[in-house]
This record gives sequence, structure tokens and C-alpha cells, in this order.
Amino acid sequence: METVVENSRGSSKDDPVQLGQSIRRRRKALGMTLAQVAAQSELTTGFISQVERGISSPSLSSLLAIASTLQSSVEELLSVENDFSPYVSQGMRKTYALGLRGRRYEKLGPGFPGALCYPSIIHRPAGHVSERMRHEGEVFCYLLAGRLEYHLGDQVHMMSAGDTIHHDTSIPHFSIVVSEEDSEELWVSTLPIKAGSTPL
Repeated sequence: METVVENSRGSSKDDPVQLGQSIRRRRKALGMTLAQVAAQSELTTGFISQVERGISSPSLSSLLAIASTLQSSVEELLSVENDFSPYVSQGMRKTYALGLRGRRYEKLGPGFPGALCYPSIIHRPAGHVSERMRHEGEVFCYLLAGRLEYHLGDQVHMMSAGDTIHHDTSIPHFSIVVSEEDSEELWVSTLPIKAGSTPL
């Protein structure tokens, strides 16, 4: 899956070179070698090298593993800025995407440094299957449009527009967009996608 970064006005740019440079800068700032990052993220040295040179684009799970190893977050590695404004007009939201047909994120916060809640609106195409995740914290989702098949531990919840789900994220979870139209989901999490997130 390729990584795509979008600016605040929504025009997308596929720039794996910029992401690779960001990863390299962070790795060198920590004094880590390619081999160390590869070993701790359970990826190969060759793959990390290709990502840093912009030859390969990591999947979400790989990017999460790299971010965790580098004590960073996906947003930081994608150079998505935090303006820390308590008020943000609709046209000035920061947006970014993962995958050419993957999730598109609209940042609704955080409004100030040290905030405990990270709200966002996530748009996903029909048929999209999120990666299975487990990490510290909690999330709340209000489904604005579309339908989801939400897997939480051993339970499966069929969600329609207007439904909500709120759970401990240490429970394994993933979801599938089962509607013919794209889903639109309002999420509030206690942590952004960052170190400590574990793809399953």
C-alpha cells in the first residue's frame, strides 16, 4: 500500500521520498542503524533502506512499526503539522491519507499542547478493510455515513449511520466498510497513531 500525504486544502501528493527522508532524519537523530530499526520493527534492513530512499512505500502496519521503533508517530513522520488552535474552520483542516484508495483523515484537533483527546473524521472507500490493531488507550466512533462490520474481540457489530462504538483499544479490533458508498466516521481517541500501536 502506498502512502499519500494531502495538504490542508485537500490536493494529494504521493511523496514517498519525503517520508523516507523524514524516517532517515529521525533514525539518525536517535543514533540508530538501519539494522537496529529493522530488527526492532521486525522488518528487513533492505526494506527499511528502500523506504528511506523513497523506493518502497510502507503499509500502515509497517509504518506503525517503524514509528514505534523511532519513538514517533505516523503523523510526525508524514510531517502533518499541529497548529494547536482551539478553533479551526472547515476549510483549514489538515488532511492526510494512507494509500491511494485507503483512509483519508481530517484532523479536528488537538486544540492545544498536552491534549488528551484526538478527534478526526476518517473517510474510507467501500470494501475497505482496516488492519487488525491492539494498543493502549480508548476510542469512540460515531458513524456519520455508510455501514461498518466492526470486529471487537470475539464480537461483531453491524454499524449503520448514527450508531456509535466506544471501547478499550487493548482489545483486538478491525472493521470492514460493507456499504456500497464510502464511509464517513467521526473518531475521538485518547492517543494519535503513535508508538505503542501494534498491528496484529
